[in-house]
Amino acid sequence: MGAPRQQLPVVVTSPVAIWFEDGLTVTKRNLTKIKRSPDMLVFAVLQPIMFVLLFSQVYGGAIQVRGTDYTQFLMAGIFAQTVVFGATFSGSAMAQDLKEGLIDRFRTLPMSASAVLVGRTNSDLVLNAISMVIMMLTGLAVGWRVGSAPHEFLAGVGLLLLFSYAFSWVMALLGMSVRTPEVINNASFMVLFPLTFISNAFVPSETMPLVLRVFAEWNPVSSLVQAARELFGNAGSAPVPDVWTMQHPVATVLVGIAVMLVVFVPLAVRKYTRISAG
Repeated sequence: MGAPRQQLPVVVTSPVAIWFEDGLTVTKRNLTKIKRSPDMLVFAVLQPIMFVLLFSQVYGGAIQVRGTDYTQFLMAGIFAQTVVFGATFSGSAMAQDLKEGLIDRFRTLPMSASAVLVGRTNSDLVLNAISMVIMMLTGLAVGWRVGSAPHEFLAGVGLLLLFSYAFSWVMALLGMSVRTPEVINNASFMVLFPLTFISNAFVPSETMPLVLRVFAEWNPVSSLVQAARELFGNAGSAPVPDVWTMQHPVATVLVGIAVMLVVFVPLAVRKYTRISAG
C-alpha cells in the first residue's frame, strides 16, 4: 500500500470569510491595546461612577420624581450616558491613528478597507459592555434593582449596546474628518453634553421650560433612556409625555439605529477608502 496522503492546510478564499478575519484581527489588536493601557478603561468608567454617586447620594434627596424612586429613575439615564460617551472612543481613536500614521501602515497590507473600521467599532462595543457591567454593579450598590423579566432585561442591555455601536460609526466618520484628536474631543463633548443633559436622563422632561421640554421629548437619547427604563422595569408610574417618541421608545430607538447604520457605515467606509488611497 502507498504512503498515506498528507492533509493540506485549508485556505480561506471566500471574500466574506476574509473580511470577517480581517475585522477580527483588527478587533484583537485594539483590545490588546486596551489591555496594555488599563488607564483607558479606568477613565472610561470612572466618570459614570462619579455621576451615579453624585446624583444618587448627593442630589438624590433633593430631586423628586412622581411615581418612582429617584435611584430607579436615574440608572437608565446613567447607562445611556455611558454608552453614548463611550462611542466617542471610535472617533478619537481614528483621529489618533491618522495622526500617528497608522492608517498609512494599514494601507500596505492586503486587507479590506472596512476591516479597520469594523475592528475599531467592535472593540469599542466590548469596552462599552465592560463599562455597562461596572455601572450595573455600582447601581446595585446604591439601591438600583431590576423589576422586569430576564428576557426584558437582556433586551434593554442589547438595545443600549446596539445604539452605542451604531453611534460609534457616526463618531468614526467625525474622527476621520478632523485634523487632530484634540478637535474631536472638544467637538464631541459640545454635542454630547446637550444631548445627555437636555433629556430625561436625570430629571423628567415635564419640569423643563417649553423649548427645552420639546427638545428633550424628541431627543433620541431620551427615547433610549425611556426604553431602558421600561425594559428594566424602572419606569414605575411616572408620567410619560404624550408624544410618539416617548410612547414608543423602543421602536424609536430601533429606527434611529437603522438610520445611523444605513447612512454612516457607507459614509465612513468611503471616507476611510479615500484617506487610505492617499
